[in-house]
Amino acid sequence: MDIQLHELTPEYAVATMPVAGNTQSVGILHGGAYVVIGEGLGSICANMFAGEGRVAVGIEVNATHTGSAREGFVIATCRALHLGRTLTTHEIVCTDQEGRRLSTVRLTNFIKDKK
Repeated sequence: MDIQLHELTPEYAVATMPVAGNTQSVGILHGGAYVVIGEGLGSICANMFAGEGRVAVGIEVNATHTGSAREGFVIATCRALHLGRTLTTHEIVCTDQEGRRLSTVRLTNFIKDKK
C-alpha cells in the first residue's frame, strides 16, 4: 500500500498513502484503504502508549467516507481522543492534498498484559 510514516507519537501521527495502486474498479481510492491506513496508525499509536509488557489490540473500528480521490495521495492525521489504563481511542482524518476531508476513521484498542 506504500504507506509512509511522517510523524509518530502515542498522541499524534501523520502518514501518507498514494492513490495509485490502491483503487477500486471505478478508479477511486478503495474505502478499505482508508481503514487500513487509519487502523494502522491508531494501532501503532496505541501500542506506543501501552508501554513495556503490554499490548494494544483493536476492539472496534468504523469509517465514514465523505469524499473520494482519483490521483495523488491522501494524508492521514491521527489524534488520540482517549488514552486510558485499558482503552485508547484515536480519530484518524484522511484528506486529499488540498485538505478536503475524504474519510474519518475511529479506532478503539484494548490494552492488556502480554502473555
